[in-house]
Amino acid sequence: MNAWFLERMHDFGDAEAIVHDGRVVSYAELLDLAVEWQDYLDLKGVRAGQVVALESVSGVAACAGLLALIARGAISVPLAPLSAAKRAEFHEIAQVEAVITLDAHGRSHHDTDRRADHELYRRLRDDGVPGLVLFSSGTTGRSKASVLDLSKVLAKYGEVHRPKRTAGFLNLDHIGGINTVLHTLSRGGTLVTLAARTPDAVCAAIAAHRIEILPTTPTFLNMLLISGACGRHDVSSLQLITYGTEPMPLGVLKRLDEALPGVRLKQTYGLSELGIMSTKSRANDSLWMKLGGDGFDYRVRDGVLWVRSDMAMLGYLNAPAPFDDEGYFNTQDAVEVDGEYVRILGRKSEIINVGGEKVYPVEVENVLLELPFVGDATVSGRHSHVTGQVVSALVKLTEPIDPREVARRVRAHCAGRLEPYKVPLVVEVSQDDQHSDRFKKIRSAS
Repeated sequence: MNAWFLERMHDFGDAEAIVHDGRVVSYAELLDLAVEWQDYLDLKGVRAGQVVALESVSGVAACAGLLALIARGAISVPLAPLSAAKRAEFHEIAQVEAVITLDAHGRSHHDTDRRADHELYRRLRDDGVPGLVLFSSGTTGRSKASVLDLSKVLAKYGEVHRPKRTAGFLNLDHIGGINTVLHTLSRGGTLVTLAARTPDAVCAAIAAHRIEILPTTPTFLNMLLISGACGRHDVSSLQLITYGTEPMPLGVLKRLDEALPGVRLKQTYGLSELGIMSTKSRANDSLWMKLGGDGFDYRVRDGVLWVRSDMAMLGYLNAPAPFDDEGYFNTQDAVEVDGEYVRILGRKSEIINVGGEKVYPVEVENVLLELPFVGDATVSGRHSHVTGQVVSALVKLTEPIDPREVARRVRAHCAGRLEPYKVPLVVEVSQDDQHSDRFKKIRSAS
């Protein structure tokens, strides 16, 4: 059913498909690797409809393995390296029946004693289509496991456009990483994997391989600006930066636009549950965007975004699916509307309630990032017996300053820019990273 995707890749022949560790792999070579993977799956008895965990960092072997599992009609569970406890949890939730691990020692396979009999898996098997299981980041709670019909995901990549050279920043365990791989390979483009996701490593890869597109997160882009890495490397090949997964601080966006004046900045919107929607930013330095496109529709109800998608998940393995009777999914994202444009304010679950007044963390973070000594800031709610919650700010400094002085200057600055209930009552200093391995902010309400 999905043979057309591999057939299209045959048409690209000797064009560069993937650059990994400095080695160029052509489309012909990638397809040969996918065939070799098919032989391996035969040898290990991997069958259509079986739930298979593919544990690996993104790379040539992982991409070829994913293509082979899709062609086999298996249900793929791509996983990045995890702690033993988290790995066991994900295996249990996904009812993983077989595990294929790629590491420095090569490729290994073992069957588990589980039987994947979830109703969502039965639907995929009855339809004879490949499946995909993706876990949410779980930064504010337990991870949810979405089940998608991969034939519907692939259908999105029907048109061929001019190929581009794209950085593989997002891993295959993320809808953005899956989209990057399939989007790039469907167009005959080149995917450049990254040896490390540090600002200097990413900019060095852009310079060495003439990368044109960088899909990433607002958190990483802030790190990029603070590091000054763009000034140490030739990033003139870069044409487009796409950012999503979390709200973008407006100050970061404006500084990025000034630092890279020839680069188009595009906000994306997507969820594991829905896929990646088509978007159009109002301007490079604007957080307003148009949503929609073929296969997508949305409504705003009581300030919350609801989306209907042709490639929406079948449901969660471990939670009720918040679809309404018309197929609209409650994204839990609070938004503002201005004509055809929408602006994402943040997740409803992250809103801080101070005596009945709503505080969106990103609004306070925007103000904190105006301070020259604040390199990063994460705002969340802290329990209060008086007001229910108060605003708490964790800041990372660009220079050594006494924490008491930091707290004084933060409150003074915020008092001049925000309503009193939005001013952080708790201000803490930490030089630790404030993001997950997906470069997404970790917020912990208490």
